[in-house]
Amino acid sequence: MYRTPISSSLHTVLCLPGIICSMVLCLLVFSVSAQDNPPPPYGLLCDLSNRSDGNPVTDPHPEFSWIVPPLPRFAEQRAYQILVASSPKKLNSKSADMWNSGIVNSDQSISVEYTGKPLQPKQSYFWTVRIWDQHDVPTPYAEPQKFLLSSLDSCLTPRPVLVTERFSPTRFVQKSKDHFFIDFGKDAFGSLEIHFKEIQATKPLKIHLGEKLSSKTTIDRNPGGTIRYCSFNIPPDSLRPKFKLDIPTRERHKNPQAIAMPDPPGEVMPFRYAEIENSPCEFKAGDITQIAAHVPFDEHAAFFHCSDSTLNRVWELCKYSIKATSFCGVYVDGDRERIPYEADAYINQLSHYAVDRHYQMGRHSHEYLITHPTWPTEWIMHSVLMAYADYLHTGDTESINCFYDDLKAKTLIALEDESGLISTAAKQRQDFLNSIHRNGTLRDIVDWPPASFSDGRRGERDGYVMGSVNTVVNAFHYRSLVLMAQMAQAVGRTDDANKFYQRADNVKQVLNQTFFDPQRGVYIDSDSTETHASLHANMFPLAFDMVPEEHRSSVIEFIKSRGMACSVYGAQYLLEALFKEGEAVYAIDLMTAQHDRSWPHMIELGSTITLEAWDMKYKNNLDWNHAWGAAPANIIPRFVLGVQPREPGWREFRIKPQTGSLSKVTGKVPTIRGSVKIHLEKTNEQVLLETTIPGNTIATVFVPIDPDRKRIALVDGERRDGSRVKNYLRFDHIRAGSHQFLVRYE
Repeated sequence: MYRTPISSSLHTVLCLPGIICSMVLCLLVFSVSAQDNPPPPYGLLCDLSNRSDGNPVTDPHPEFSWIVPPLPRFAEQRAYQILVASSPKKLNSKSADMWNSGIVNSDQSISVEYTGKPLQPKQSYFWTVRIWDQHDVPTPYAEPQKFLLSSLDSCLTPRPVLVTERFSPTRFVQKSKDHFFIDFGKDAFGSLEIHFKEIQATKPLKIHLGEKLSSKTTIDRNPGGTIRYCSFNIPPDSLRPKFKLDIPTRERHKNPQAIAMPDPPGEVMPFRYAEIENSPCEFKAGDITQIAAHVPFDEHAAFFHCSDSTLNRVWELCKYSIKATSFCGVYVDGDRERIPYEADAYINQLSHYAVDRHYQMGRHSHEYLITHPTWPTEWIMHSVLMAYADYLHTGDTESINCFYDDLKAKTLIALEDESGLISTAAKQRQDFLNSIHRNGTLRDIVDWPPASFSDGRRGERDGYVMGSVNTVVNAFHYRSLVLMAQMAQAVGRTDDANKFYQRADNVKQVLNQTFFDPQRGVYIDSDSTETHASLHANMFPLAFDMVPEEHRSSVIEFIKSRGMACSVYGAQYLLEALFKEGEAVYAIDLMTAQHDRSWPHMIELGSTITLEAWDMKYKNNLDWNHAWGAAPANIIPRFVLGVQPREPGWREFRIKPQTGSLSKVTGKVPTIRGSVKIHLEKTNEQVLLETTIPGNTIATVFVPIDPDRKRIALVDGERRDGSRVKNYLRFDHIRAGSHQFLVRYE
């Protein structure tokens, strides 16, 4: 359900019923009006953020990015000119007093570094850019953007500034003369404001806020786990005509590891429902407001709709979860602890990049965790995964250069034994712990929670047998080495890159020799078992491309036999492994399953933000506001729509939809270079794929086909033979603009 902010217009297309919405969106996406002159660049970013929203810059040499507008065909940038000035009036080519780049013959449109006069702390500046297209026609200058330089620190990305959004009730019930029930439609981190027309209070005003109901108009006062409920008693003399509830800070959130809320907006709590007792007067729905805190979020940056209504609901749940849980500007583990954890943050980061063109929070959270690591072995290596995800989506190496030595240490090479595998069983030396900024030793986690959190059940590890040397941990070690090699190459450290690749090859070889059981065709868990094979010991090597071709079918068969025998965190990697191997039908079935280990179950329970675990019986202290459960927010754009970068910074990318049994999908995926838009319909007679490619990019498009049927392929109305790649036709070098791919069966 989409909520309408007060005093904010709804994007009309999102209000339409499903099938009409899909049709109208297609018309909006793929109709391009003819223009005599190219439009100006837009989507300006300064150090990966739209600084006009108040976020300061700390880098004395900030980097500028913009979107090259896609034209009907082949929109390319041939040159650019950037102006930076100390005031809007000086922002022209004759009087730009800080920097006039001049006309630069380059197609670079992201991460262009400032090289003008020294910028001064606590000063505001204004910048704009114009470009020349492939016909050497200049565009107008872009709408100027303001940025503020705060304290100087080129290696730390500042925490994003929060905004607040106001929502009216979606349901309002007067239970008695002075007792009211309010449903705001969705859970959000925020506070409450009430407008009283008159105040005749003789009793304390009692306010109940909560996430869960016990009946249709009653908030559950004892919801279990760490599902939030709180009541407030407000003395009569504290009431005002415009009353805003002050949320006190919980003791648990005073933990030094917890992230404190900035002021503004001040303390918040997650709630969807409110009950008001002992009201000093009657009031209406328009007199009460939920004030939600989050980072700036573009509701329309991403879109997904398909022929399966359940998958549509899962998408909306997960997309909204990313917005709602950004409430403190750092990726935290929900409301119970408010502590950043690397694995939580990684899933949050992937999903945030997939639903909004916002990169500052992801990079800030990653850089914070470099020096504030947590205890699980695999979580430490997730820092490498986060650094690479940032580089892949932004094309920017500045953060890698700043934290290069830290990232090298977080591959955990120091824990390798003589075989090349890593183990935390041996003594962890202090110099090693210092290198990863860890105050305390590491422990392997595999998945979370263990059985102790689930009333004596098996927990979320599928019976994993922990040992001194664990398959899952070493799969992560391999992945971190591969990604570290790619980042080393990107920053010119070729010798390091070669060494990382060599180590990775060795780890892959030794792991396959040590833990693969050729008789059963599966991986066992650890050196403490000769027989037990868990879902985890198999899905992580498959997700990380460690399984040799000849063993993949047996590993996939075993994985599919285990179902969703992992946590909401593990589901990220399970789904990645399945989609990478073309198992879209089964993967989509998992995302839409009706049992209690699924996202539809979360919706059925009444949550509007993803849960920390599948159900209370699988984690008895779970919360209802945990973004690490929102994996479909990134899985759907990356695999169902199939939009993924082929090189860092999205200069080249691919569109390879994996729609399984879905007959229709429509979507929009944000990138740093602009939005990729897709509409795919499959019938017995034909396959139609329509797409809009952002300016200054090149796409490889894969059109799904039935390989056993004769066909004719048309690209933009002209016959064109694509290359056959399994169940796809591949079309290379598709340039910016709107394109139609039609495959007709004969």
